[in-house]
Amino acid sequence: MRTRRSVRHPVPALAALLLAAALALTGCSAGDDASGGSSSADRGADGKGVSGEAAPGGTGSGAKATAPPKLATSHIIRTASLTVRVKDVPKALDQARTGVENAGGYVGNETTTRDAGGHERTRVVLRVPVEKYEEVLADLEGSGKLLDRSAKAEDVTDQVVDVESRIKTQRASVARIRELMDQATKLSDVVTLEGELSTRQADLEALLARQTSLKDRTSLATITLSLSETPVKKEAKDDDPGFVDALAGGWSAFVTMLRWLAVAFGAVLPFAAVAALVVWLWLRVVRPRLPRRPAPAATALGPLPTARPAPESAQPGTPGERD
Repeated sequence: MRTRRSVRHPVPALAALLLAAALALTGCSAGDDASGGSSSADRGADGKGVSGEAAPGGTGSGAKATAPPKLATSHIIRTASLTVRVKDVPKALDQARTGVENAGGYVGNETTTRDAGGHERTRVVLRVPVEKYEEVLADLEGSGKLLDRSAKAEDVTDQVVDVESRIKTQRASVARIRELMDQATKLSDVVTLEGELSTRQADLEALLARQTSLKDRTSLATITLSLSETPVKKEAKDDDPGFVDALAGGWSAFVTMLRWLAVAFGAVLPFAAVAALVVWLWLRVVRPRLPRRPAPAATALGPLPTARPAPESAQPGTPGERD
């Protein structure tokens, strides 16, 4: 009997011990929750909590509910065009290039021309970081006399977000196609999946290229700068024209007249040559072959007299005949 009791008594004792431990843990956790709740309530009542400070005049829970959402970053493409008149175009161009490089940008396309008066004109495209855009633009405007200025800002945030979303979707689509290719067992299925994979990869590459272009245009502003030299004003001559000036002017007019005569002679010469050839052919070839008129018949007394016109007095209807 003692042996049976010694075997049965430890089981209820162990169960009671486990129950007591569970109750102790439950009480501790409840105490912690109560203390945490009371401290939160105390902070909410005092109005000194972090969430209470964030929301004006509200409790902690109300502040969390009415907190404004975080605004998305704007993506703006900035472009500008400047026309500046300077005294020395190469010097002004070097200064502009130095300023852009110091700002972290670079110089793009550059075109330089020279007019008939010897004045240079340079057109250069500058790419500068957006954060240095206003500073560089002000420096370029102050390099000389500003003749023309235009600036444009285009918000492409929607395009950037749309491209990023489509890239994620396209990458997931490419991954699914590759998984299907790994599971395909028929050759026809593999060929079909390879064609679909090529199409989707091409679409993905196009989206990535567009994303790169948008990132480049939004991170770097574009400034088109046109530099032109200030024309040098020549001093007007007050001297009256003399004999030498008149002689030079007459000689210039004479040379001009001879030049125009030579031009006119050159224009008429082909027609004159053709006319001379036609006359020569007429005299040498055509005229000798034409039939000649027969000579008047001759008699023993001499050639027959040719008929002469009757005098006016012998014509009918004249006054002499009526008499």
